[in-house]
Amino acid sequence: MEQQIKITRTSDSRLKDVDFDNIPLGTVFTDHMFICEYENGSWNNPRIEPLELIPTHPAAMALHYGQAIFEGMKATVGNDNTPLLFRPEENAKRFNHSARRMGMPTVPESLFVEAVAKIVGVEHSWIPPMEGSALYLRPFMYADEPFIGMRAATSYKFIVICSPAGPFFTKKIRLYAETEYIRAADGGTGEAKAAGNYAAAILPTEKAKAKGYDQVLWLDANEHKYVQEVGTMNIFFKVEGKFITPSTDGSILKGITRDSVITLLKDKGFEVTERPITIDEVIEFSKQGKLEEAFGTGTAVAIAMVEAIGYNDEVITLPSENPVSQDMKKTMDEIKTQKQADNHGWIIPVQVEEEVS
Repeated sequence: MEQQIKITRTSDSRLKDVDFDNIPLGTVFTDHMFICEYENGSWNNPRIEPLELIPTHPAAMALHYGQAIFEGMKATVGNDNTPLLFRPEENAKRFNHSARRMGMPTVPESLFVEAVAKIVGVEHSWIPPMEGSALYLRPFMYADEPFIGMRAATSYKFIVICSPAGPFFTKKIRLYAETEYIRAADGGTGEAKAAGNYAAAILPTEKAKAKGYDQVLWLDANEHKYVQEVGTMNIFFKVEGKFITPSTDGSILKGITRDSVITLLKDKGFEVTERPITIDEVIEFSKQGKLEEAFGTGTAVAIAMVEAIGYNDEVITLPSENPVSQDMKKTMDEIKTQKQADNHGWIIPVQVEEEVS
């Protein structure tokens, strides 16, 4: 699809009212959004326009049958205040993987990347300048055809919205290994970023928080013993100087930060094994003094160091020192802001879209 993205700017920016030192998570949005419609077998009318409410028919199929997917991305600022994206083509690929699993049309990767780059170019002034902050990007697609019936929709909207965000976790996190509820099963939608996956996680997450934990550590659906992933992250364990992370077996999201961290760990000489790992192994490693670090990886959190893991009546307490976790966090942050060399071609500079008077 080769269509020019039309830009219509707001006449009254809200940027002047934003305090970047105090950004409530997920509640402040930029002035504009990208939007594009899928009708008659193709994507049409890609454009950037002022952020506003979207009229939705009560019978829109996403509301009844759950055809809705999304991605999470961040834009940062590098040298000379250049806006930067991190591996956007990988988000485009995963977005389309999710679309195929949910019976939805794919978005041409070139359109996806161009849409994200163009909205960042327009909203570049909204990227927070503080260390650890970024402009969070939310590309999503949903079925908007008004129809009550069980089939794939024929019309969809693809939208990108933006929200300035500070650091997600400012302290170590506590995880609760869930033994009643499950996140995903073989053959399900666990490998897709489907909205329904997160809806199903809300109740167990609230229960974990009531117990004094931050997020759920999901176990497998069949035996409730194999570690899968955290609520919004993939998970890594450092055992006797080597790293183990659960293999992505079809029910675990293929994290882009996860993939990047594996590459960086190997660059630094660490051995990384992707394999099934049980919660009992984690407990035994801890008892033997072999469990040295654990951290989660994800776009929103970047690197989140784990303080403790609860499992039934046991609590696994992680060592207080996290040298590799901290180094990974620093390395990722500095690559994304051009303070360290990008040796893998992950960073994509964005052209600023200057306002024409």
